[in-house]
Amino acid sequence: MKDYNTHDEFEQTESSRLSFDFRGYLFKVLSLWKFILVFVSLAMIIAYLINVRKQNVYKLDSLISVENDQNPFFTANTSISFNWGGVSGKVGKVITTMKTRSHNELVVDSLQYYMSYLVEGKYRKEDVYKRVPFEFILDKSQPQVLGYPVGIRFKNNNEFEVFTEFEGANRTAQIYSDKSKKRIQVPTGTFTKSYKNGDYISLSFLNGSLTLKPNLNVQPGSEFFIRFANFDGVVNSYKGKVSITPFSPSSPSVLRLQLSGTNKAKIVDYLNTTSAILSRTELERKNLYATNTIKFIDSSLNAVDDDLRGFTDEMNDFRKQNKVFSVTEEISNISSQLRAIEIGKQNEELKLNYLDNLETYLNTKTDYTNIAAPTSVGIDENNILSSVAKITGLSIERQNLEYTTKEGSGLFKDIDRRIDAEKNVLLETIDATKKTIRVQIAAINNRIANFEAKLSGLPEDQQQFLKIQRNLDISQEAYDVYMAKRSEAAIVKAANISDISIVDEAKDIGGGLIGPNKSLNYMMGLMMGFFIPMFLIFVVFLLDNTIHGSEEVEQLSKIPIIGLIGKYKYKNNLVVYEKPKSAVAESFRAIRSSLQFFYKKLDVEHGKTLMITSSVSGEGKTFCSINIATVYALTGKKTILLGLDLRKPKIFGDFNIDNDKGVVNYLIGESDFESIKITTHIENLDIVPSGPVPPNPSELLMSDQLKDLLLQLRQEYDMIILDTPPLGLVTDALELTHYADATIFMVRLDYTKKGMLALVNAKYRAGEVKNISFVLNFYRHKSNQSYGYGYGYGYGYGYGYGTYGNAYHERDNNSLFKRVKDFIKRI
Repeated sequence: MKDYNTHDEFEQTESSRLSFDFRGYLFKVLSLWKFILVFVSLAMIIAYLINVRKQNVYKLDSLISVENDQNPFFTANTSISFNWGGVSGKVGKVITTMKTRSHNELVVDSLQYYMSYLVEGKYRKEDVYKRVPFEFILDKSQPQVLGYPVGIRFKNNNEFEVFTEFEGANRTAQIYSDKSKKRIQVPTGTFTKSYKNGDYISLSFLNGSLTLKPNLNVQPGSEFFIRFANFDGVVNSYKGKVSITPFSPSSPSVLRLQLSGTNKAKIVDYLNTTSAILSRTELERKNLYATNTIKFIDSSLNAVDDDLRGFTDEMNDFRKQNKVFSVTEEISNISSQLRAIEIGKQNEELKLNYLDNLETYLNTKTDYTNIAAPTSVGIDENNILSSVAKITGLSIERQNLEYTTKEGSGLFKDIDRRIDAEKNVLLETIDATKKTIRVQIAAINNRIANFEAKLSGLPEDQQQFLKIQRNLDISQEAYDVYMAKRSEAAIVKAANISDISIVDEAKDIGGGLIGPNKSLNYMMGLMMGFFIPMFLIFVVFLLDNTIHGSEEVEQLSKIPIIGLIGKYKYKNNLVVYEKPKSAVAESFRAIRSSLQFFYKKLDVEHGKTLMITSSVSGEGKTFCSINIATVYALTGKKTILLGLDLRKPKIFGDFNIDNDKGVVNYLIGESDFESIKITTHIENLDIVPSGPVPPNPSELLMSDQLKDLLLQLRQEYDMIILDTPPLGLVTDALELTHYADATIFMVRLDYTKKGMLALVNAKYRAGEVKNISFVLNFYRHKSNQSYGYGYGYGYGYGYGYGTYGNAYHERDNNSLFKRVKDFIKRI
C-alpha cells in the first residue's frame, strides 16, 4: 500500500484509459477463437450454397467490319452518281444504332425472346432454349399471359395437356402483334386441358399451336413450361447488354460484339441476329438514295412515254392525211441539226424543272431523305452534288438519333444547325445555276429560231411533217436516255452490298464461362467470416467497460493489488475453514501476509481494524470478509467480524444463525453488546450480525455508539473486520473509512466496471479513503494472457451474484436469458 504523492500520477492514470489496449484486444480474439471459427464455417457454408444455386454465366463474341461505301458496279463510267454521305463517323453510328430501342426491338421480335421454354430444375426453372422437343407457334394477334409459366405435360407423342394453377382470377396479358396489354380472366385453382399435336390452343391465357420437332420422341409424363415476358422489358434487358469495342487499335473499323448470359444458345443467336439485322438495315439505308432516284426517273418516264405516244399517233395521222413520207436530204440535215438543238433545250429544261422542284422541296419539307440524285437529270455541278449528299446524310443521322436521344437535346440542335447551313448554301447554288440554265435556254431559243427561218420557205405540209418528226425523235431519245439511267440505277441498287459485314459469327465451341467466380465467393466468404466477428469483437471490446484482468487495474489506478482470489465452487463461504488446503485458502493467507507488513508500518496499538468494501453488491465483499476473518482467527488472533452492511446483511447465513439481533439493536439501545455478539464454531472468531434493516442506516453508522463500540473492541480483539456496504452505491461506507486502519476494495473480474475505479481514484485523491488496496476476485489465470501475477491455480469460486449493481437492491435471479448470456461469455 502506498499514498499518491503528486496529482500528476492520477492524471497519468486517468489518461491511460484513453489509449487502445491492442494487446488486450488480441488476447480477447484468441480467447474467442471458437466464435470466429463458427462464423467462418457459417460463411463458407453460405458461399457453398450460393455457388451451387447460382447459374453459370457465359460470355461469347462475334466480329463485324464497318467498311467504306462500296458497290461492285459503281465506277467512274457510271452516269448516275450516288453519294451515301461519306464514311466519317460511320463506326460511331453503328455503335449508336446497336444500342437503340428500335434495333433491339427488331432482334427480340425476330427471335421471339419474350417466350421462354423452361423445365423444373433442382433450384429453379431452367431455360432450355433450343433443347425442347417441340415448338410453340404463338398467335401474335391473341393475348398471352405474362410472367406465369404455363405447363405442358406430354401424355404420348401425339397428345399433351396444358396445366396451370392460377391463384387469382385476373392476370395481365400481352398481344405481341401491336405490343398492347390487357387484363384477362384466368381459371383459378388446378386447370388441365388435353390437345393433340398441331391443334390450335385457344385459351384466355394461351393462344397458338404446338408441334413436335421431326424425328424426336418425348417421354410420357415429361413436363415443360412456356413463360411469356413483357416485350418492352425484354428489349430493355438486352439494349445495354451488348458490349461493342474496337477489335484492335490498328483495326478501328472491326468491332467486337460481346454478350453475357446464362444460356449460350441464346447468346449465339442474339449476336448473329443483331449483326444480320444491322447489316440489312444499313443496306436499306444505303439503297434509300437509289430508290428515290428510281422513283423520280419512273415519274419522268411516264411523262416522256405519254409524249412519245402522242407524237407517234400524230405522225401516223399526218401521213395518212397528207401522204408526205420524206423530204430532201438538205432539208433533212437542217431538221436533224434543229432536233439536236431542241434535245439540248429539253435537257436544260429538265434540269431547270428539277432545280425548281428541289428548291420547293427544301423550302416546304423537313425530311430530306427522299431527294433524288441530281445526276439523274444530268446535273453534274459539284457544289449541288456535294450539298445534296451532305443534307441527305445529316437527315439520316438525325433519324437514327431520334431513337436514342430525347427531343430538345443539344445534339438535335447541332444537326439542325448544320442542315440549315448546308441548305442555305445549296439554295444559293440552285439560284445561281438556274440563272445560268435560263441564259443557256435563251441562247438555244435563238439558234432554234434561225433554223426555223431556213425552213419557213418549205411548203406548209413539209414544215408540219418536219416539226412532228423532230418532236417524235426528241421524245424517243429522251425515253431511251431515261430508260438507260433507270437501268443503271436499278443495277447499282441490286448490286449494293452492306457496308457492315460479319467477319466472325458467334459460335458455341465450349468455354466462355465467366461466372460465378466460385473461388472468389469462397474467398469472400472466408474474409467475411473472419472480419465480421473480428469487427464485432472489436466493437464489443471497445464498448466493454468491464475489468477483465490485473493489467487493466494497474492501467486504471495506482492503488496496489495485494491479492488474487480465484473462482472456486463451494456450498458456502467458509472455504478457508472447511477447505484449508485449497488455492483460495492460500490466496487469503497471502492477503493476510501482505496486511501484516502494512500494519507494522502503521504502528497501531491494540486491535487493528480492516474495512472491506466494493463498488456494488455481488463482487465478493462478504465472502472476503468472512474468510479474512477466518485466516486471522486460525492464527490464534482474537478476531471479530462486524456486519455493518445494514441495508443488505448476509454474513449470518453461513454460520447458521439468525439476524434478529445485531449491530442495529445495539446502536439504537435495544441490546447490549454481549447479547448481540455470537461466538462461532471457529476458534477465536466472534461475529456480530447486522440485525434487522433500519430505516436510517447512514445515521446509525454516524452515531457515537459505533465509535465507542470500536474503541472498546480495539481493547478486546486483535483484529476487527468491518463488512461494509458497497462504496459505489451508498454513502454508508464513507462514514466508516475513518474507523479503518486499512481498506480492501474488492474488484470482481468480468463484473466490476472500469468507471468504479475512477470513482475510487477520485475519493482517494480527495482524501475520503486512505490506506486502500485492491483484491481481485474471480481471477482466472490464462496462458494466453499476461494478466495478474501468474498464480494459475485453475480453481474457481462460484457465488451466485445477480445482475451488475442490482443485487444490492433486488433478489438474485437465474433466468433463461442470464444462463444464455453466461454461456456466451464462457465461449
